[in-house]
Amino acid sequence: MSFRTRGGRDWQPDYLVSINPDLCIGCGRCFKVCGRDVMTLKGLTEDGDIVSLDDDDDDDELEKKVMAMNDADACIGCGACARVCPTNCQTHQKAA
Repeated sequence: MSFRTRGGRDWQPDYLVSINPDLCIGCGRCFKVCGRDVMTLKGLTEDGDIVSLDDDDDDDELEKKVMAMNDADACIGCGACARVCPTNCQTHQKAA
């Protein structure tokens, strides 16, 4: 499949496929630059489980907050999230 920019140049989307919770610091920079709801903030428990954040949850039970995939199919492969990530915790994949 061939992709082109508006100006007709070749372009290859680079889709976000995963976020490493061990490297993510939950800063939210990627979330702020993505207008497609691809990621969301979650909690990481001491056991390494990724859990939803609810208003009733006790933050003391969480190891930290991390970004997690929310709707991978919404990603357009622009790469904005990778450019702002300070920890390089994301994995991207070129379009097939």
